[in-house]
Amino acid sequence: MTFSRITTAFLLSLLSFSAVCLCRSNAAAADSRPNIVLIFTDDQGVGDVGCYGSEIPTPSIDRIAAEGLKMTNWYSASSICTPSRYGLLTGRNPSRSADSLLGALMFMSDSDKSRGLQPQEATFVSSLKDVGYQTALIGKWHLGHGSEEFLPVHHGFQLFKGHTGGCIDYFTMTYGIIPDWYENTRHVSKVGYATELITDEAVAYLQRNAESESPFFLYLAYNAPHFGKGWSPADQTTVNLMQPQASDLKRTGEISDKIRREFAAMVVSLDDGVGRVMRTLETTGLSNDTLVVFLTDHGGDPVYGGNNEPLRGKKATLFEGGIKVPCLMRWPGKIQTGRVSNAVTSSLDLSPTLCRITGAKLPSGPQDGIDLTEHVLNGSPLPTRTLFWETGKHQELGRGNWTAVRSGDWKYVQEPSGTEYMFNLSVDPNEQHDLSQSNLSQLKTMQVKALAMHRDCRNTTE
Repeated sequence: MTFSRITTAFLLSLLSFSAVCLCRSNAAAADSRPNIVLIFTDDQGVGDVGCYGSEIPTPSIDRIAAEGLKMTNWYSASSICTPSRYGLLTGRNPSRSADSLLGALMFMSDSDKSRGLQPQEATFVSSLKDVGYQTALIGKWHLGHGSEEFLPVHHGFQLFKGHTGGCIDYFTMTYGIIPDWYENTRHVSKVGYATELITDEAVAYLQRNAESESPFFLYLAYNAPHFGKGWSPADQTTVNLMQPQASDLKRTGEISDKIRREFAAMVVSLDDGVGRVMRTLETTGLSNDTLVVFLTDHGGDPVYGGNNEPLRGKKATLFEGGIKVPCLMRWPGKIQTGRVSNAVTSSLDLSPTLCRITGAKLPSGPQDGIDLTEHVLNGSPLPTRTLFWETGKHQELGRGNWTAVRSGDWKYVQEPSGTEYMFNLSVDPNEQHDLSQSNLSQLKTMQVKALAMHRDCRNTTE
C-alpha cells in the first residue's frame, strides 16, 4: 500500500471516529436535558397536603418539598378543572381559549362534545416532542371528549392512558356506566382502583424509559382526590360519591368527620402512588436526571371533604382558597434542598420555564406566564406582576362571571352577583378585610386593570 493510500485510509478512519464521537457527544448533550415528571392532582387544596399544614399524612409528597423547593404563592390558572388544565398546558390564560373554556366540560352535555382544546392551540408538550422528548399523559385529560380530534395524542402526547371526563368511577373506570378509559385512541376495559392503575402505568412507563437515549416528559394527572362518578340503578342516573378503598379508610380512622375521612383516605392512596413513582425513579437510576414538579389543579371542595384553610374560598371561587395551590419542585443537584419561595408564581409559568430548561421553542401565540428558571435554580428575584382570572359563560366582564386580578400585593375580586372586594394580601393574606369602600382610588385602578386584561385576552382568542 502506498503512502498516499495509507494516509487516505488513516484520514477516513479519523473522520469516521470523529463522527462517532460527535454523535455520542450530541447524544450526551441531549441526555443532559432533564426528564420531567409533572404530577397534577385534582381538587386538592393547601389544607390537604401535609407540608402545607394538613392533618392528612402525605410523607411522599412532603419529601419532594424537603428535597427541593416549596412555593407558597403559587396560583392555578383557574379555580375549575378544564380551564386550569388549559392554562397549564398552553401557558395561556383560559380566557384566550378558542372555545371559551372558562368552566368544566361536562361529559353528558351534547354541547360540550364539540368543545375542547382546538388543533390550532399549541401546547408546550408539542414543543418538547419537537426537540426529541418522549411524551406521555397518564390519568385525567378533561380538555375534550366528544371526538378523536380532542384526544391528547393530537396535542403533543405520544402516549395516553387514562380518562377524558372530569371524573370517573374509581372501580370500573367508567363515567357512570359509560366507558371512559383509553389507551391512545382506543377504549379499553379496566377494573381495579383508578389511583393505583394510574400509578401502575406511570411506574411501567418510567421503567421502559430508563435505558432510553431520549429524555421524557410524563404528565401524571391523578383524578384523586376528586369525587368519583358512579351510577344509581334506581334513578338511572350518575351520582357523585367519594370512593376510598376500605384499607385506606382504616388508615384515616382518627378523623371523625365522615366525608373528611373518606377524602383523606383517597389522599393517602394518592400519596402512596407518588411514593412509588419516586422510588421507581431511584431504582431505575433516573432520579438525579429528573425534574419532578408536584402541584394541584385548584382549591379543594369542602362539600366533598377538601380543605383550603386558612385561605378564604373554595373550588370554583376566585378567592385565594380557590386558586392558590400547593406547588413543589425537586431536581437533585440543581434545586437547593429545603428551599421556600414566597414569590408570586403561576401554573402559566410552567410552559416558558420547561421550554427554557429543555431548549424547546415556546408554543405559538401569546404566553401569559414568565420563565422561572433562574428563580427556581438560583433564587433570582422575580418582577412584580399582574395575574388575571375569570370563570363563567358570559362574554362581558363581570356579567354573571367570577373575576379577579392580583397586581403586586393588591387583589380585586368580583362575584357573579356583582359584589366587589379588594384586599391587600401583604397584610391580609387570608382576605378577611375588604378594602373596596375605604380605598376607592385603588379600587378604580384594579377595575381598570381587570377590564384591560379581559379585553386583551378576549381579543386574542384563536
